[in-house]
Amino acid sequence: MKKFFTCLAFAAAAYVPAAVQAADAQRLADIAKRGADVMPFDIEAKMHIFTKTDTGGMQSIVTKNNSDAEQVELVRKHLKDIQAQFLKGDFSGPWHIHGQGMPGLAQLQAAKRGQIKMGYRNIPGGAQVTYSTQVPKLVVALHSWFDAQLADHGTDALAGHHHHHSADVSN
Repeated sequence: MKKFFTCLAFAAAAYVPAAVQAADAQRLADIAKRGADVMPFDIEAKMHIFTKTDTGGMQSIVTKNNSDAEQVELVRKHLKDIQAQFLKGDFSGPWHIHGQGMPGLAQLQAAKRGQIKMGYRNIPGGAQVTYSTQVPKLVVALHSWFDAQLADHGTDALAGHHHHHSADVSN
């Protein structure tokens, strides 16, 4: 699995948008500290992967060691909780970690119920939440939010390959 993860990291690095620049060292340290308040897993033992689609995107979190069943379950619980919170319009987790000015987040919180569909699924070593909307300004907000997370999570985040098809999601 480590070989797969290394290949995934290398391939995804080729797709990091030029506009996404890593936050400074102090901000990265602050993000990691606040992230520990919201994310129940070992932050250094996982990788965030943000993949944009034409209708939104996919947020994946995978452990760096798939044999660590405890961390895998913590990742899965966290993403299930995030999905449930977001569907209720509760974005307090990202606000706490990234701050009130996080790009895209205010627009996502202002979305009307049902404008953003979300799906959850287990993937090897973690889980994935898929976001889908037919509202162009919300697609832009999701992409901005993904870019901000890529910058704020530094080496613990990767940009996935942009998918040009709609994601199949369900509440």
